[in-house]
Amino acid sequence: MAEIIVVTSGKGGVGKTTSSASLANGLARRGKKVAVIDFDVGLRNLDLIMGCERRVVYDFVNVVQGEASLRQALIKDKRFENLYVLAASQTRDKDALTREGVEKVLKDLSDDGFDYIVCDSPAGIEKGAFLAMYFADRAVVVVNPEVSSVRDSDRILGLLASKTRKAEAGERVQEHLLLTRYNPDRVEKGEMLSITDVEEVLGIKTLGVIPESNDVLDASNKGEPVILAGESAAGQAYDDAVARLLGEERPMRFTQAEKKGFFSKLFGS
Repeated sequence: MAEIIVVTSGKGGVGKTTSSASLANGLARRGKKVAVIDFDVGLRNLDLIMGCERRVVYDFVNVVQGEASLRQALIKDKRFENLYVLAASQTRDKDALTREGVEKVLKDLSDDGFDYIVCDSPAGIEKGAFLAMYFADRAVVVVNPEVSSVRDSDRILGLLASKTRKAEAGERVQEHLLLTRYNPDRVEKGEMLSITDVEEVLGIKTLGVIPESNDVLDASNKGEPVILAGESAAGQAYDDAVARLLGEERPMRFTQAEKKGFFSKLFGS
């Protein structure tokens, strides 16, 4: 039985697709059979970050609408043979997805032996976002450490607690906080919320803290998820998050501002 993980947020531009791609690659690198699905109909981006945009022939909507089989639409990753991508449609309306169609795709993937299905949700609370979270077993809520992002994510947590299949059955989706674009120096200066601040507002524990880094953009532009950039602090932080997702204990890195030495303080560099 596949475990369904939705990567979601209330606000756009916080790094959901980057996170979905890195989490999926991290799980696959650990030997899990993984499918990652782009639910953002009309604004397809996951295939770019996964580096398979030129290989998209059929998409998620084609499968839901019965215009292509799941096997035809799944794109096998070139780096990991146990990782597959299901791209979103760029030309259809968001209403093209139906609950019944999404449920069938998820069931077929589960029946085909997938261990994890990562659902890359659009931002906000429209239909695509609702369908991405409805069948979830776990939710990774991606948040930037700023007030607007935290406030919007609080609304998403309310939906996870009330509008999912698990909620209807009297159960709860397991929620994880993923803090992205974290800058400890700015936190120290009071320009950015701390990890504790965000945890206290949202009431969920932190799965990972991804430091602010140009490596994320560089990796995305290359079509390679940043988790595969082994020397990158952001890549290492995503790897830590995947380990915790699988139940491993990892210390939380990249959360403290660098202490300046005497000469750095003296010369201001």
